[in-house]
Amino acid sequence: MFIKNEIELTKTILTTTMNIEKEFPELSKYIEEMNVTIPKENLPEIDTATLKEYQNSLDTLLKNYKINHTPKK
Repeated sequence: MFIKNEIELTKTILTTTMNIEKEFPELSKYIEEMNVTIPKENLPEIDTATLKEYQNSLDTLLKNYKINHTPKK
């Protein structure tokens, strides 16, 4: 399995965040409240694992929103 490096993850996070803000601006408030966004530590370590966790959180937020708010055809 290929694991993305920090630069690739950062780019993916930025793209996902921009997509959310453009397509689903109502979700922006939830991004700001995520545990990963508001760390418990004063100087949290930002590493590949942290970035991957954040990307997974964004993906889950977006996926769940689409499932629950997309009109049925």
